[in-house]
Amino acid sequence: MKTLKITLAKSINGRNKKHIATAISLGLTRIGDTTVQPDNEQTRGKIAQISYLIKVEENN
Repeated sequence: MKTLKITLAKSINGRNKKHIATAISLGLTRIGDTTVQPDNEQTRGKIAQISYLIKVEENN
């Protein structure tokens, strides 16, 4: 199964409450935090919502 490596690149301080909640649901709380998530529709939706805060890399 394909996975995505997601890294928080910008701070979540002062952001929209829904965007903060989305970042936390992905396991991202501090700048530089990285998580590996499955490549599915739910994860892609979360990425789309906070794309301006994160960097995404595809893993095979």
